[in-house]
Amino acid sequence: MRVVIQDDYNKMCKWAADYIAAKINAHNAGPEADRPFILGLPTGSSPIGVYKELIAKNKSGELSFANVVTFNMDEYLGLPHEHDQSYWYFMHDNFFDHLVDMKPENINILNGMTDDPEGECARYEEKIASYGGIDLFMGGIGVDGHLAFNEPFTSLTSRTGLRDLTTDTRIVNSRFFGNDPEAVPAQALSVGIGTVTDSKEVLVLISGHNKARAMAAVVEGGVSQKWTCSALQMHNGAIIACDEEACGELTVDTYKYFLDIEKSQRL
Repeated sequence: MRVVIQDDYNKMCKWAADYIAAKINAHNAGPEADRPFILGLPTGSSPIGVYKELIAKNKSGELSFANVVTFNMDEYLGLPHEHDQSYWYFMHDNFFDHLVDMKPENINILNGMTDDPEGECARYEEKIASYGGIDLFMGGIGVDGHLAFNEPFTSLTSRTGLRDLTTDTRIVNSRFFGNDPEAVPAQALSVGIGTVTDSKEVLVLISGHNKARAMAAVVEGGVSQKWTCSALQMHNGAIIACDEEACGELTVDTYKYFLDIEKSQRL
């Protein structure tokens, strides 16, 4: 596992966007350019800065999304596309609608209005597999270490499926629903931990003091269902991009080790 520490959120986002852009550009210039680059994407506050950086690169001509297929991590069950808190709406409002060459048919987001959640999730897994898997999956984590909507004690080999959301998650997300936890959907469709870790690379963004405990769990703790993000320890292509605030619970030795070994990545 790599841990790339930046001074602040903005530098973390710039580094992550530069990394993703370099991977897409290298793919498009390489021997596999005849197939699309498969990119996994999250919602939430963590990736917004990365999306802004990628949009700027796309508009300047530095980065093309014409040969990119995306798969989003999750979607609330029961929210239509036009609901301003659906993840379909979030992704189009914050990212897809601002790209100059993203093809709508290459955007994949789980259907929260499906009347067959199990079938929808199975089809999603099959579609990912049809492309040969995901090249790079960007993600964020919750304060309890959940990755996508894989709450604590979700199987670390889980696949895309229906998830019950914890009270804590609904409380945290209630800020987007008029501060009413009961207004937050109780269930969501989500890729599994196994779905994410099957990706060739996983890039997870962690920022802020409130994520410091989860950061310590994913980097220094044992592999455990209690902290589903800890599954990244078993992934050979896992990268944590974080800011200084998220490092507050790391031991000094760990913090200094990653600062030293990744010093060339410091912006």
